Amino acid sequence: MAGFHVMAGAHGLEMPTVRRITISDLFDALKRGAEDFWAKPSHYVFLGLIYPIVGLILTQWSSGSNAIQLVYPLMTGFALVGPFAAIGLYEMSRRLERGMDTSWKRALDVRHSPALPSIAVIGIMLMAVFLLWLFTAQSIYTAYFGEQPPASMGTFVRDVLTTGQGLGLILWGNAIGFLFALVVLATTVIAFPLLLDRDVGVVSAIDTSVRAVVMNPVPMLAWGLIVAVLLVIGSIPLFAGLAIVMPILGHATWHLYRKVVEPEPRADRRPM
Repeated sequence: MAGFHVMAGAHGLEMPTVRRITISDLFDALKRGAEDFWAKPSHYVFLGLIYPIVGLILTQWSSGSNAIQLVYPLMTGFALVGPFAAIGLYEMSRRLERGMDTSWKRALDVRHSPALPSIAVIGIMLMAVFLLWLFTAQSIYTAYFGEQPPASMGTFVRDVLTTGQGLGLILWGNAIGFLFALVVLATTVIAFPLLLDRDVGVVSAIDTSVRAVVMNPVPMLAWGLIVAVLLVIGSIPLFAGLAIVMPILGHATWHLYRKVVEPEPRADRRPM
């Protein structure tokens, strides 16, 4: 346990240099992410099936627990936990970049990363944000419709789309959801790829993400919008599209990280 560290990296507090990017860099990152996906799509679809399966389980739970009003928050909540959920995909892109073995089981090699404690801490933080979002969404619903859950999905959709209470729910729910997404974007947009590549610790990973957003506000907000739209599109057909959307976004996030953060000297790079 002598090498155990969380808040700072193995070599103390390190602040990687952040570069400016443009909107064109976002589309190039997506293009490269798609190329990584198609390099071995059967492997990545297998990994990607985790996300629609989890989505279906959560949706079934919400429906069976008289919590239909949480289906949409669950769908949009993928954007909050997505950065952590795609950790294995960042590892695959890292391996592709270095010409290493990219069989699907190598995604599990993340468990050998020296930065695993830091990754776990930020992952727990994101899960807490996700649960807080669900609690907030339920509170907004209760404020407009009371404690009684919707009688059915059809009734809920009709009430939301045709009543004043529904309009308030839509406006306030999306406005507050945007704030949650903005916090996650600012603190973790490139935190996990950075930790996989360089064991810099929680403080530096979050700080670097924040500086990346501050230095590139328009491209980063556009990136957040792209991610949210693609996740919603992937969630609509019973979450099935997430089997493709999540891997591509995961790989693209790795390439976005490469564009935003100056690389460290090759001699200091993690050999794993």
